[in-house]
Amino acid sequence: MKLLIMGAPGAGKGTQASALAARYDVPAISTGDIFRANIKNGTPLGVKVKEIIEAGEYVPDELTEEIVADRLAQDDAAGGFLLDGFPRTMHQVHFLDRHLADRGERLDAVVSLVVDPDVLVERLLDRARIEGRADDNEDTIRRRMEVYAGQTAPLLYHYEKLDLLVEVEGTGTVDEVRERMLDAVDRHTAAR
Repeated sequence: MKLLIMGAPGAGKGTQASALAARYDVPAISTGDIFRANIKNGTPLGVKVKEIIEAGEYVPDELTEEIVADRLAQDDAAGGFLLDGFPRTMHQVHFLDRHLADRGERLDAVVSLVVDPDVLVERLLDRARIEGRADDNEDTIRRRMEVYAGQTAPLLYHYEKLDLLVEVEGTGTVDEVRERMLDAVDRHTAAR
């Protein structure tokens, strides 16, 4: 299984990614985790990424794509994968489409966790209070939601046109959302 998972900040993407990866026995690959591990270990890549992030910039598509291609070439991803946090731009979408096509592969499904924006704001405000993130106020959170929606709308449309998009209602308990998601992906992939 070759899967992507998408969702706005606070949608529970990280939580649900592990369940989805376990169901299909594929590695959950988070670009954020790869970046953080390289930064922590002081690798040349980590140094470069840290400088970019500290300057308030996004890691360039080409660098992110190189990292993802390298990770997908590792043995544990030979039978499939779940990408979390990639792709984030249409440039990255086209890169992934080409990369997989060059290997004679394709995606099986793109899971999108859908949660009402007001619910997301409440979740993130609660998380900010618990974690002591004073900079996460309602205005900042709503702005991040707008940016996310604007950036991901073209990606979701692309995957919908390819009949890969599996939208899952992300409101409810972790277990309820997980069951809903796994059922939806099973139904989608069985129909292909």
